[in-house]
Amino acid sequence: MANELDETNPAHAPNPAGRDVGVIERQLPVRVGTGSLIFEIALWVLGILPGLVFLFMKINARSYLQKLQQKIQSDASQIDNFLEQRVVILQNVAALVEKAVALDREVMTSVAALRAGGFAGTGGANAAAAAGGAGVGAAPSDAARNAASLRLDTIASRLNIAFEQYPELRAHAAIADAMQQNSYLQKEITAARALYNDTVNIWNTDIFAWPTKMIVAARAGYTTRLPFSASAETKARARSQFF
Repeated sequence: MANELDETNPAHAPNPAGRDVGVIERQLPVRVGTGSLIFEIALWVLGILPGLVFLFMKINARSYLQKLQQKIQSDASQIDNFLEQRVVILQNVAALVEKAVALDREVMTSVAALRAGGFAGTGGANAAAAAGGAGVGAAPSDAARNAASLRLDTIASRLNIAFEQYPELRAHAAIADAMQQNSYLQKEITAARALYNDTVNIWNTDIFAWPTKMIVAARAGYTTRLPFSASAETKARARSQFF
């Protein structure tokens, strides 16, 4: 039998142009058919015990999925908390740099907007909720969270340009410490996104686990969730020549 994927076969030749990947912005609803209903009825027909056992299994599955939803929210809130901290750090850096050189006013305006609420209303509300506070405003969408993160990356890049123009700024202990914290927070954000995506993947897999979880998910109207995805601008920058 020939290999299903044979690199030496011209018909199986790889795409010389390559192929990029991306997250498809589509949520798939969970649906069950008549077969699932017949399965549940058959359990009751076989006896009270099989029907009761499956009923308790569905109750446990519903509880599990509800807890998993809360885990997804917690993971998303953690990303927001790190983004909030990064806003504060970059605001402090911008203020320190402005005292030393004539910094682009647009940088200061952008940082001030993020701090005052331009952070899509996310940081303060989620930070307060994570700390046990009531929080204000609706939970941010992934798109809003990604947009805020991209704006922070842009601000950090412009601050780095200022450092290149004024090398003496790197000797400023407070600025150097703040930029080190900024680098650390960016790594934490990346790790938090990976954790969020892992939890979303568990959710997207479990809601299609037939029969128990899938039936419960379908009856509750659950859909798949979208993982974090990088913007087109971020991908383009990743392909750029840095050195």
